[in-house]
This record gives sequence, C-alpha cells and structure tokens, in this order.
Amino acid sequence: MAHFVIAPQWQGSGSARAMQLIDGAEAIAADLPASACTRLELPVEAGESLDSGIRRASSLARIRDLVRDAVASRTEPVVVIGGDCGVSLGALEAVAAEDVALVWLDAHADLHTPESSPSGAFHGMVLRAALGEGSDRLRLPPGALAAERVVLAGVRDIDDAERQFLDERAIRVVPPGDLADPAALVTAVAATGASRVYLHIDLDVFDPSVITGLSFPVPFGPDAAAVISAVRAVRDRFPLVGATVAEFSPSPADAAIEDMPTILRLLGAVA
Repeated sequence: MAHFVIAPQWQGSGSARAMQLIDGAEAIAADLPASACTRLELPVEAGESLDSGIRRASSLARIRDLVRDAVASRTEPVVVIGGDCGVSLGALEAVAAEDVALVWLDAHADLHTPESSPSGAFHGMVLRAALGEGSDRLRLPPGALAAERVVLAGVRDIDDAERQFLDERAIRVVPPGDLADPAALVTAVAATGASRVYLHIDLDVFDPSVITGLSFPVPFGPDAAAVISAVRAVRDRFPLVGATVAEFSPSPADAAIEDMPTILRLLGAVA
C-alpha cells in the first residue's frame, strides 16, 4: 500500500487563482484514509524570487525540503498530492536512482528555465529542474535524473524553447492519442531500460471534458479510460517508487465533487 503526503503548495502556479490549489489538495485528502496520510504544514506566504528568475522561490525551496524529507522518511511508496506540480521536485530528490524512470503525464512539457519562461512560474519549469537545469535554488543535482529515463506522455502544449530541448535530448514522447493503447506507454518506459518508475500526473493531462477543475486546460487530451488504463498498465509492469497527483483547482471549492470520481479512480490505479 502507498502512503499519501498532502502538500497543498500554490506558490509554483502562474494562475490568478493559484490558491484554489489548496482547496483541490484538501478535497482529495478528504476522500483518503486519514491513517494513510501525512499532511504537511507548508508556508502560505508567497515568498521572494531571491534573484532566481522564479516567482516565490523562497517558499518553493522550503516546501521542496519538506516534501523531500516526508517522502524519504517512508519505506513504502509515497503518492504526493499537490498543490501545483512543483511538489514533484522534492519527491524526486528523495527517490531518484539510476534504475528509476520518470513518467511525466501532463498537457504541458514543463521544460522551461527561468531564462525562457514567459511567466516566471515554477510549475512550467519543474521537469527541466528535475533534469538538473535552471536555478541552483530549485533543481536536482545534475545527473540525478537522466533525460533518457524520462517519458513525457499526453503533452500537447509545447513552447518553442521546450521543443528545442526535447529534440536536443531526444526525450521519449507518447502523444495523447497513443495513450488509448496502454501498451504504448509501457513500451516507452521499457525502452528507457529502467526497472522501476515514478509517475507524475498533472490532472490537465486529461481532456477538459473529463476534469473541470483545471487552471490551464488544454483541449484534445485523452479521456479518463485511456489515462487510467495506461497508468494501471505501467503499474502492472514496473514497481512504483512514488507518484504525484497535482494541479486540481476546483472553482468554487465545492465544485470538487464533480471531479472526485475520476480522481479517485486514478488514485486507485496509482496506489
């Protein structure tokens, strides 16, 4: 059984309603067994950029450490419930290893650096930071995660700078339509040579018709059955070292009830 770490971080988001990510994380946590959850007491203040080019970097750095320590303290796999998708950085720091593949299920590539980001919001830089690039304050040590062990799945909103990086590093990409066949994602992960997997799932990987509580919906995504079947197929093939489910932003907060059946089905496939 997995353990859940509830990390309602909002500071990495570029949305005007970023603080609704707290409501999203709490809504998910409310439907999980309390005995299987650790709730992190995170800073709620915005924080400072500290000349990093990343908005709210000081708070993000503190939260990264809290998430890393919480994940590292557990012996079983941990599913981190965000908050924005920046919560994955600390979790990956705790579990990254040469035999671990990272499956990044997301509508966006999240491959910006502070120099290329149009917003300065960290949730658009998280995967690049996990690959050891970007601000020294918010990145994994170079080499902790290799590009050849990353699979980007469901992505359909890629900026030019991100596309250039994808092409240069030859990162494996599974397009949204290919997720209809669960074997496509399993094959991509197997091609990395990894024997274990970390799943990062930004809920905007789903088509907006599936999940309504999204800050940055992108059309033409996969349906619920495709994503959940692909996740289950990966879990059946590879041991899980951890996972993230992030970016649930119901508006208003009580609208979360509409999306929770799909989210709980997803968590059942993950955990």
